[in-house]
Amino acid sequence: MKALVQRVLQASVTVDGVVVSQIGKGFLVLLGVEKDDTTKQADFLAHKISALRIFEDSQGKMNLNLSDVGGSVLLVSQFTLAADTSRGNRPGFETAARPDKANELYLYMIEKLKSYNLEVKTGIFQADMKVALINDGPATFMLEKKGESENG
Repeated sequence: MKALVQRVLQASVTVDGVVVSQIGKGFLVLLGVEKDDTTKQADFLAHKISALRIFEDSQGKMNLNLSDVGGSVLLVSQFTLAADTSRGNRPGFETAARPDKANELYLYMIEKLKSYNLEVKTGIFQADMKVALINDGPATFMLEKKGESENG
């Protein structure tokens, strides 16, 4: 499972010309679910996202987390994060989770993030979304937790 975390001043998701979600200061999180992922990876990443100290304190040091600054999360499912670009020029998606499993883990991640008392807004799973953001910094971080294969 991969979570691309972008520290934002604001972010929004538009579907069919209608803004369906928006946040002010916080994190835009693009979530890529892979076929071997389980709730273990979601638990790890939700905790990491909730505790990630990438907002500046009064000394200009990255030392504050979402709760410290009253920030929100805009969580958007992004299966292209699971792309294999190591061969050729067309991405392969063999490692991406099937839509039913990806949606199940996406929904689980939403609830897990909320369990950390975070305000969580979302995109619409499998919709053609237009995502807008003002990246603060810019500050962008890739968080990843590999799934376990069935053989161990």
